[in-house]
Amino acid sequence: MQRTVIRSHAVFTGLGDRPHAGGVALEGDRIVYAGPAEGLEPYLPGAHVVDVGDGLVCPGLIDAHLHFFTAAINRSRFAVFCEGTCAEDCVEALAQVEDARPHDEFLLSYGWYHPLWHTPDLPTKEIIDREYPDRPVCLMGADVHTLWLNSKALEVLGITDDAVPPAGGIYQRDASGHLTGIVQEAAAFALLSRIYRVTPEEGEEAVAALIDDLHACGITGVGDMALTPQPGSDMLCDRVFEQLERAGHLGLRVSLFPAALGDYTRVYELEQRFSESALVRVGGLKQFFDGVTSTHTAWLSKPYSNALSPDDVGRPTIPAQRMRELVLDAAAHGYATRIHTIGDRAVSTALDFFAEARERYGAPQVGTYGLEHLEYMRDEDIPRPAELGVCANVQPPHATLDPEGTVRDMGLARARRMWPFASYERSGVRFSFGTDAPVVDIDSRAVLYDAVTRRDAVTGKPEGGWVPEECLGLAEALRAYTLESAAAIGREHELGTLEAGKLADLTIFADNLFDLDVEDLKTASVRMTIVGGKVVHEA
Repeated sequence: MQRTVIRSHAVFTGLGDRPHAGGVALEGDRIVYAGPAEGLEPYLPGAHVVDVGDGLVCPGLIDAHLHFFTAAINRSRFAVFCEGTCAEDCVEALAQVEDARPHDEFLLSYGWYHPLWHTPDLPTKEIIDREYPDRPVCLMGADVHTLWLNSKALEVLGITDDAVPPAGGIYQRDASGHLTGIVQEAAAFALLSRIYRVTPEEGEEAVAALIDDLHACGITGVGDMALTPQPGSDMLCDRVFEQLERAGHLGLRVSLFPAALGDYTRVYELEQRFSESALVRVGGLKQFFDGVTSTHTAWLSKPYSNALSPDDVGRPTIPAQRMRELVLDAAAHGYATRIHTIGDRAVSTALDFFAEARERYGAPQVGTYGLEHLEYMRDEDIPRPAELGVCANVQPPHATLDPEGTVRDMGLARARRMWPFASYERSGVRFSFGTDAPVVDIDSRAVLYDAVTRRDAVTGKPEGGWVPEECLGLAEALRAYTLESAAAIGREHELGTLEAGKLADLTIFADNLFDLDVEDLKTASVRMTIVGGKVVHEA
């Protein structure tokens, strides 16, 4: 069996707060030693030795929450990214992908975020219709909870002025009752599998390209989260993963999180299909409980600061009693559920359900209970995840996307209590890192930079950081991206630290991140990414 020894002046095992000189020995797909240099001697004879100098060697980074298929398509040649300064900018950008797909298929774009436009109003279908009257067009909003469609798209999808959205969904209408082309929440999710329709070859091309990009960012594993709670259309990427693994081209640990529906046909089918897989497995279940603050669909206990009505507090996407039933039923079957909860009322209510599930059924057999995003929670609720064994699965770049918009929607007092990463650390709350791609990019450097500075990695704003007392140290940020992300996907026992017996997944940076100026984190390069003892990326 081939043995590899990696030597470095900076080995961060995840078990302490600083890297130390030493090395890691790998045999097959496992770590057999990680520690000081003197302990490497027995593993050197016959080994392939790699000396990375001052390069930081750490456990493989894990993106604990992303949506693989939509991220892959959005980053591919089949879609165009555009934030724009106005709606017309985003329509104009579509010209870049007009010829990427057949004319009768959807023209795709993503990334628009109207609060940052010169005129921060939701766009309408007529703006697209002027340029594309005869071709279906879908522009996915940056929050992924909002679709902007043209008239042809509404026609193709069979959505008319008198259509009733699915429960928890919204078809925006103007003052005359006509559709505006904006579709939100459950109504948007229900359409995605019909809009994001590509050939198997196109899907494999896009997914393979995203895997390469993840490897270049040092990502060795992901949590592929159900993007829609609709039966039969969770948008997981399992078929392509299966094909790539069979061909020996996957090279990525994947934990799948199908929707919690009370029906386990899909779950059991995935478990059976990947029962012999070294890379892919079911990590638990996923559900949505509310929306996002920017469109006032996150569920709050008190009205939004710029409320449109006295009862403008958002709403649950499914009735609370139904969510409780799903969580308890999943627990009875041995599965943990991870719940999209952004508003404080959604968070508090979900914690109540987790508490009941643990009291009734104990710790789950598959996965870890999780609150996804939980951007705002009441101070009295902050200790509860630690008490209940619940992981807070967060995305640092979300905190710096639009602080001004957050203050506008939530008010300064509440906004300053959002994304309280350091408070989690002080309260003993376990929290993982991810990107929620395609909501934000997969760039691991941006995740780390945002976590330790509370500033946007592209703009550097806000100056001084958004609520800088919630900044993390680099060691805490790396642990969230490795060990805690491993816990979030249900694989803490075999991933997340550099220890003998664990799987040989490593990320090696070209420099020791602990010695860099914090601004240089944004451009730090990944020298090597290793999954199961095999090099999947080398710069």
